Amino acid sequence: MKRVSIILIGSMLVASMLLAACSAAAPTATQAPATTEAPAAATTAAPAATEMPTITVATDATFAPFEMTNDAGDMIGIDIDLMNKIAEKIGVQVEWQNLPFDSVTAGISECQFDVAISGIYITDERKKTMLFTDPYGNAGLSIAVAKDDDTVTSLTDLKGKVVAAQLGTSGEEEAKKIENVTYKPYDSYELAFLDLANGQVDAVIADTPVAEGYVKENPDKIKVVGEPFNSADYGIAVCMKESELRDKINVALKELMDDGTVTAIFKQYNP
Repeated sequence: MKRVSIILIGSMLVASMLLAACSAAAPTATQAPATTEAPAAATTAAPAATEMPTITVATDATFAPFEMTNDAGDMIGIDIDLMNKIAEKIGVQVEWQNLPFDSVTAGISECQFDVAISGIYITDERKKTMLFTDPYGNAGLSIAVAKDDDTVTSLTDLKGKVVAAQLGTSGEEEAKKIENVTYKPYDSYELAFLDLANGQVDAVIADTPVAEGYVKENPDKIKVVGEPFNSADYGIAVCMKESELRDKINVALKELMDDGTVTAIFKQYNP
């Protein structure tokens, strides 16, 4: 009996030791994944912290040489290149929105976008509903007519004629002022100049660089007459609520003007 008892006691001791060993090993099996998962969580979170903020920028890509599309459908032009350079300097990404000009100015007035750049004249009326950066260019308005039309040399010669301009532009404002004129509005200057070349209207009033750009494309059909008038500055429009963004753009714009970048961009598209 004594021998049996000793064997039983020995067996119980061995079993107890095995159970204790298993209990001690259990925590290491559950803790191991925790030490490997923690670095993975930190790694995936890092890119989000370095992402650049995005601003929405509205433009009308029918306003060459300021904004237009190339054969691949990409937007190019003075304003496009300038805004992309500014975005690089202030550390933001640009989400472009291509809209008719009157929608661009109406939208920025209601802060539907952060920024609008589309050959926009700085005027006292527009300052009531949008912020403006410092000027980055200057131009006046010009009159374009058919190549063989020798009856028009100034605004006064447009009386009684059919005159076109793009909706919401300074050209439209001037066309409406002309006595006894038949004003024909267009959603884009591209369509207005197409109708001029086809003899559907007598004249188009547009920003001088825009008028000259379309004449270069159709030198045998249309021409610019007279001297530019109503000279005004171009500015980048910003939502009224975003004065801090406007100030950052101004800093970047000054640097780009000082180092010759703005001049180079203008020469590239309007030599």
